[in-house]
Amino acid sequence: MNFKAYPDTDMLVLDLSDVLAASLNSALNGKERVTFAVPGGTTPGPVFDALSQVHLPWDRVDVVLTDERWVPESSDRSNTALLRRTLLKDAAAAATLIPLVADTDAPEDSLDALTEGLKPHLPIDVLLIGMGADMHCASLFPGADRLADALAHNAPPLMPMRAPGAPEPRITLTAPVLRGAIDTHIVITGAEKKNAIHKAQKLQPIDAPVAAILDGAQVHYAD
Repeated sequence: MNFKAYPDTDMLVLDLSDVLAASLNSALNGKERVTFAVPGGTTPGPVFDALSQVHLPWDRVDVVLTDERWVPESSDRSNTALLRRTLLKDAAAAATLIPLVADTDAPEDSLDALTEGLKPHLPIDVLLIGMGADMHCASLFPGADRLADALAHNAPPLMPMRAPGAPEPRITLTAPVLRGAIDTHIVITGAEKKNAIHKAQKLQPIDAPVAAILDGAQVHYAD
């Protein structure tokens, strides 16, 4: 991985939003539509706010979350709702959101339909992803019920996932899809995550799932 440290989070936000915009623009110069995969959670929110102001041909950009909690969009834990508030507004409102959640009781009930909706948009052109202090990425958590299946080279694009400490079922892009992204950026903040990502370089993905996507990734870090 390539590791870039910024003096503060403001500089990280400004630089990363410029880098992502340039990567999207470059991809759009080579094809009619591009896929931009993004994380949920609060860390990327300021990056999304900045990126939403950038004038790109957003009507040719398909946006997909790297994972989603199986909750309705009305829930305060919905990554989809968070994405609409932070990225899919202003200039970026023209982008198309590829859904990762549906109105069924469990992700398994909608898995086939969501997978078929995702497949035409693969491979990912630009991937932005976060990492937890436990070295999880997307919903690939250490100790999750189907982690080994999701890390396998022949894993399907999407899988349901349940993990200790996660209060609801998840649906997640799997390791082959994440690893297949053309341009990968990982954003982390705080010394704990800095130590964790360096530790992950020495571990296997079953213990540190983020290790599955570190090869060739650009890490953006600020305290």
